[in-house]
Amino acid sequence: MDVGGENRSDAELLGGHADAFGAFYARHEDFVLAVFLRRLGSDRADLAADLTAETFAEALASRGSFDVSRGEPRAWLYGIARHVLADSLERGQVRDRARRRLHVERLELDDEAIARIDELTGGVALAALDELPDDQQLAVRGRVLNEAEYAVLARELRCSPSVARQRVSRGLRALRDRLEGLT
Repeated sequence: MDVGGENRSDAELLGGHADAFGAFYARHEDFVLAVFLRRLGSDRADLAADLTAETFAEALASRGSFDVSRGEPRAWLYGIARHVLADSLERGQVRDRARRRLHVERLELDDEAIARIDELTGGVALAALDELPDDQQLAVRGRVLNEAEYAVLARELRCSPSVARQRVSRGLRALRDRLEGLT
């Protein structure tokens, strides 16, 4: 049985059930991310990751419109990526309409959860916060410690609110992973 899709073409994966799309995603994630990193630069990896996520959400939502007679699946995916990037550059932020249309929610820890973690670890969370990459550290400090709204935080970080949310989310996830190792 070809659970991972190794023996199926991209066209077969796109034409199959939504489960098959996971294999298509795994096969092309690095390609799409590299497209965005080349365009934006490695210092904007958070934005490139957000654009990659939106590209695949758009591809999943519109996979029924793919027509193999009009070109290769990778070229179709590249076209979606270019459209997502152009739209985001024009608007000044990543549009996440496909993610919302598919009802994919963001994973975020709220301020109360961070406070509980800090109580349980006796301040270790603040030490772990200092070890995060600068962009995530600033985002987590701004949102969790200073209670800044995402729109305000985005202006301070000079990014879109979506990118600010991602930086906070990734920073909190990294903190959670580090702190879970302590318990």
